[in-house]
Amino acid sequence: MELRITRLRDGALLPTRAHDGDAGLDLYAAGAATIGPAERATVATGIAVEVPDGFAGLVLPRSGLAARHGIALVNAPGLIDSGYRGEIRVLLLNTDRAESFTVSPGDRIAQLVLTPVADAVPVEVSQLATTARGERGFGSSGR
Repeated sequence: MELRITRLRDGALLPTRAHDGDAGLDLYAAGAATIGPAERATVATGIAVEVPDGFAGLVLPRSGLAARHGIALVNAPGLIDSGYRGEIRVLLLNTDRAESFTVSPGDRIAQLVLTPVADAVPVEVSQLATTARGERGFGSSGR
């Protein structure tokens, strides 16, 4: 499958996979940003993508940034619908309470995963089918 991409800024980098078989394509910063402790910033990638019909793009955090610097995505996962043609922007959150984090152009800031989407039609019913789990939610499977 091809993922059509347009560069919107000079120097913007196309997404890449670090290893064959990786699910995520690394997304790169197109500009600089400094994110203070407990602050957030929107970071441009300088690209737009054409997500194929029947798919969605999920923008996910990079585990290395989270582990080493406490950088998370505020709206993880970010959702890119197949009809969206604007720039991919990544909303980063610095969870560190003491240190600022600096993003430089070319830094890997998130990953993009394409996933199929079911074209489900909502149908109201008077009752849902029963299951063994039932209504047990948060914490219902143990620790």
